[in-house]
Amino acid sequence: MINTDRDPNDGRITTRKEGAIFIITIDRPAKLNGFSAIMLDELGFAFTTMESDPEVRCGLLCAEGKNFSAGLELSAVSHYFAEGRPLFPKDDVDPVNLRGRLRSKPLVAAVKGICFTIGIELMLAADVVVAASDCRFAQLEVKRGIMANCGATVRIVERAGLGNALRYLLTGDEFGADTALRLGLVQEVVQPGNEWSRALKLAEQIATQAPLAVAATLSNARKAVFEGPEFAIAELDAVQQRLIGTSDAAEGVRSFVERRPARYTGH
Repeated sequence: MINTDRDPNDGRITTRKEGAIFIITIDRPAKLNGFSAIMLDELGFAFTTMESDPEVRCGLLCAEGKNFSAGLELSAVSHYFAEGRPLFPKDDVDPVNLRGRLRSKPLVAAVKGICFTIGIELMLAADVVVAASDCRFAQLEVKRGIMANCGATVRIVERAGLGNALRYLLTGDEFGADTALRLGLVQEVVQPGNEWSRALKLAEQIATQAPLAVAATLSNARKAVFEGPEFAIAELDAVQQRLIGTSDAAEGVRSFVERRPARYTGH
């Protein structure tokens, strides 16, 4: 339950739907979109709402103003770490997709300006990332006496390799969009101001695909990363057998034969 007794300076997370796209927006531009405690609660609620809505086929994570996020407002949430408390409500879908309830629907992120600490980790938890060419990245936790604990130590290593990851995790140095692209942390770099429209276009393209096939693809790819390739390979035949019996698979064949766009229903 979100607390409605709030200080407007604490910022907010807003949501809206555009067709089958669920848009989640970080909205605290006066504080460089730094996360207050209530914003963490609202982000978990937003991801849970997206996951629960049967009409949603893809999410889009973005931010108001010039920056994606300066990270956590440590003065407001440092007690979470001291108490061993999770940043996000434990019963909600985890926005960084690591613990408890995990997201099954695809997510595209549009990042710009400053993208620090948990901003990077939220970005890395998305499935596809579009970055503005002026984006500034930094995993600053070591400079604050703590460590990244929302996925950076896993996902940057997995995508960039151990040495490349530690180069930035251990120094807290900034790096730019070109480096993020080279390291595999983002998938596309566009001119500033174009990141949102490009991310929306990709989300719309994903949303036209068969939902069951998209969910199965996401699940198998994540299994390969977190459990190992052998576990992902072991389930391939069974998953494909299940998918081929769906109405969507039959529609995929019909649309190919009839040379028309497929109309998938998720059944």
